[in-house]
Amino acid sequence: MAQEYRLKGITSLDLKNGEKQEVEVEGIENGKVLLVKVKDEVHATSANCTHYGAPLKNGVVTGEGRLTCPWHGACFNVASGDVEDAPALDPLATFELVEKNGAVYIKGDEAAIKANRRALNLKCLAKSSEKLLVVGGGSGTVGIIEALRGGGYTGHITVLSKEGYRPIDRTKLSKALMADVSKVAWRSPEFYKDASIDIIEDEVTKVDLTSKKVLTTSGKTYEYTKLVLASGGTPRWLPLPGLKGDLQNVFVLRAIADTQNIVKAVGDNGKKIVVIGSSFIGMEVANCLTNMKNDVTVIGMEQEPMERVMGAKIGKIFRGLLEKNGVKFHMGASVEKATASENDSSKVGAVHLKDGTAIEADLVIEGVGVAPATEYLKDVEGIQLLKDGSLKTDESFAVEGLNDVYAIGDIATYPYHGPGGDGIPVRIEHWNVAQNAGRSVANSITHPDAKPKPFIPVFWSALGSQLRYCGNTVAGYDDVVITGEPEKPSFVAYYTKGETVVAVASMMKDPYMSQSAELMRRNKMPTKSELKKGIDILRISIPAEIEM
Repeated sequence: MAQEYRLKGITSLDLKNGEKQEVEVEGIENGKVLLVKVKDEVHATSANCTHYGAPLKNGVVTGEGRLTCPWHGACFNVASGDVEDAPALDPLATFELVEKNGAVYIKGDEAAIKANRRALNLKCLAKSSEKLLVVGGGSGTVGIIEALRGGGYTGHITVLSKEGYRPIDRTKLSKALMADVSKVAWRSPEFYKDASIDIIEDEVTKVDLTSKKVLTTSGKTYEYTKLVLASGGTPRWLPLPGLKGDLQNVFVLRAIADTQNIVKAVGDNGKKIVVIGSSFIGMEVANCLTNMKNDVTVIGMEQEPMERVMGAKIGKIFRGLLEKNGVKFHMGASVEKATASENDSSKVGAVHLKDGTAIEADLVIEGVGVAPATEYLKDVEGIQLLKDGSLKTDESFAVEGLNDVYAIGDIATYPYHGPGGDGIPVRIEHWNVAQNAGRSVANSITHPDAKPKPFIPVFWSALGSQLRYCGNTVAGYDDVVITGEPEKPSFVAYYTKGETVVAVASMMKDPYMSQSAELMRRNKMPTKSELKKGIDILRISIPAEIEM
């Protein structure tokens, strides 16, 4: 039951538009709320992001009342607390403010204040004739099913997932090698049951667009009125001797079973581990395994890790961080094969480079990318896969040329309208993008006349220090403007094409990424010349209008 609680240390709501203030709640241990003023009105919300608990006092507030997390880009409406952008799932709690007797109070429930969120109740008895079918159980699926139920959708929702478990926070697999479903699952089984969301372990083998049915390996047939294809990616194996699944203790990393197998092979640590691939998955798992006291070597074809996306200057910083932690690197290298252990011919014993270098290995992890998991769509009449195996969609993620069929996540190539994009087709392999795409599809279904809500791609990585990134360099970039102290590392890197900032990366400089993403949404980022003159983007007021 709601009651009044006094806010400690304030006597009036004396804030300016755009200002935030975190305050303690008297009488509740560790109880805090955030005060935010927008449009001449002060609002009180939970103090921390419901994703990973970032302090929202360090976040970014916009003119129309969007509050963005400083760490991972989750956005909330300050008036309602509702989630507006991934990766948060639960909304913020909001509280009524009361000024009296020279003090300020909030009206609220103690449990909500302590929980730092509003309990999301998606309880629903599916009652309409609509049948939404989702193929895949990843991040895009989380985005669409929760946004649909949260938006009042009462149709039947069925998720067909071959993974055998409910949706998880996949980022914890490579960043922390967490292998327990109960610790990485977003929701309990009861949550989906109450929301009338059926999550079924089965694999789709055929789609019939004419009859609006899908067939599965179990022999069952499922009907739909709307179909969402969110089948994700399939990890690539190197087609080389010893590295194509023909030796034991050679792994890819995508699912919980992969993580469990890696953890089992690592055992009590102290192992010699070779990671092939110097992009995000490879770098994250190398950092994690080194922290667990293993001898880790990374092999990469680039001159610096993550160079394809981040460039050589920033890649060198990441390399330095992991080297300081003990990781060894062979960059600009090509792998020739892996050979068996002298002690056990069934297991890997070494990785050989084309220059003759042999690197001992108790186990090998391949992080060499994924391919769109669309094998089941190859012979479907009416579907045309692109050269890379993905599906072309419009801004709403509707598959081109089809009705009531959407594609999201790793299998979707969609027109990018962020800075420097101009509608260029892009396929982005990141779960935050997939989740926002799912939210976008849900909005299109519940509000068919609404225009797609633009979002700027955001991702992050654990590389000794936390990397934040927003934007996209799909159209290329010709310069990088770096501010701060890269050697610490404490920097912001602005990727520019001509005068336009197309992407931003930062370390130890929150909330620069979040501020950049909001400015990008409005086409209000400073130019390259302005950045070189020393303009600080945190001093730029974010207007309410969206120009994208």
